Amino acid sequence: MRPITPAKKHHHGNLRPALIKAGLELLEEGGIDALTLRKCAARAGVSHAAPAHHFDGLPGLKQAIAVEAFQLFSNHLQGAIDSGEQTPRGRLKSICRGYLQFGLSHRGLLNVIFGFDGLAALANPEGQDEAHAYLILRSVCAPFVPDGTDARIIEAQVWSLIHGFTLLYIAGEFGSPPEPIETGPFDQVMALLDRIGTEPSA
Repeated sequence: MRPITPAKKHHHGNLRPALIKAGLELLEEGGIDALTLRKCAARAGVSHAAPAHHFDGLPGLKQAIAVEAFQLFSNHLQGAIDSGEQTPRGRLKSICRGYLQFGLSHRGLLNVIFGFDGLAALANPEGQDEAHAYLILRSVCAPFVPDGTDARIIEAQVWSLIHGFTLLYIAGEFGSPPEPIETGPFDQVMALLDRIGTEPSA
């Protein structure tokens, strides 16, 4: 008679990143209300109890997802700048365009960035590398900071303008965005950037 051996347990070698990826997908598909531990576990192909080994409940998972979403956001902003006109004013408009496009295409990710620990990371870039979203914004705004002016004032003006505009667009206040977006309200609002700081000489 053959000895009875215990059944092999399912092993997921990359469970933590798999759960984060599953959470990002759920956010993209159904927004913040679709994000639960059970749904993340099911999508990752593990038991509903598995996430407890890697996260301190749903808040811990949300925090990890916010960090990943924040990096995707930062990469998107830098990509928008790199693909646009390489003048100070052009880079300023490009980061705003990239911000709006990210919000329209990734509403769930934008919610998690500004709804949990992502916001703290965004507003406190100290110790972060240059790929940090706020440091990207800072570098783009730098040419428009008048002598003797706190740079954070200009940064807050630009950030408030594009973030508020993006949320209004997401809420449907301007209808569906046209293609290209410069043919609609975006271009009119971006004209306000002409009053931001001073025009650099370069």
